Amino acid sequence: MEIYEPNTASLISKKLLEINAIKLSPKNPFSWASGWKSPIYCDNRLSLSYPEVRKLILEKLTKAIQTHFLNIEAVAGVATAGIPQGVLIADKLDIPFVYVRSKAKGHGMENMIEGKISPGQKVVVVEDLVSTGGSSLKAVRDLKNAGFNVLGMVAIFTYGFDLAKQNFAREGVKLICLSDYDSMLPQALAKGYISDHDMVALKDWRNGPDTWKP
Repeated sequence: MEIYEPNTASLISKKLLEINAIKLSPKNPFSWASGWKSPIYCDNRLSLSYPEVRKLILEKLTKAIQTHFLNIEAVAGVATAGIPQGVLIADKLDIPFVYVRSKAKGHGMENMIEGKISPGQKVVVVEDLVSTGGSSLKAVRDLKNAGFNVLGMVAIFTYGFDLAKQNFAREGVKLICLSDYDSMLPQALAKGYISDHDMVALKDWRNGPDTWKP
């Protein structure tokens, strides 16, 4: 797991905070589907509604791909939030696009992967957010099982959990993220979204999200 570049990480975090795509509430935490209590909620889909931010993310994701993944032949988005970002990137690079469902469609062709690319093509996977990496890596496995050559993955934001780092390392998947939790916290403090006291709670959560309590 790598961060594309420090300046980009700070800038993307700042923009996501400004449009309220990243919400911080350590005193009244959010509940995740996993049952974890979390002081942060990240909805990068909101960036699509802000042309300036949308264009910035597109530019940085595209440059990250061109820098780290040579000879890319197609883009694969992870359903659902990775689909619009993937389409924008594929259009900019003028290459094919597909997307990967979380599970096979229960009717018709019962596809897991939607779109047309040829087995063996070099694919970069696009994700909007990486937490533990479970769903992201499942998409990678589905693409590999279908015969595609997965070069790696790009994402807008990651919480930077050790578990995610271990999962990606174990499966040998290179992950490049535009921004992360550690880059976001100083921006949130500097802009007054959180207090010094909140910062302590947010760091505690980052170090033990499965046992953290507000």
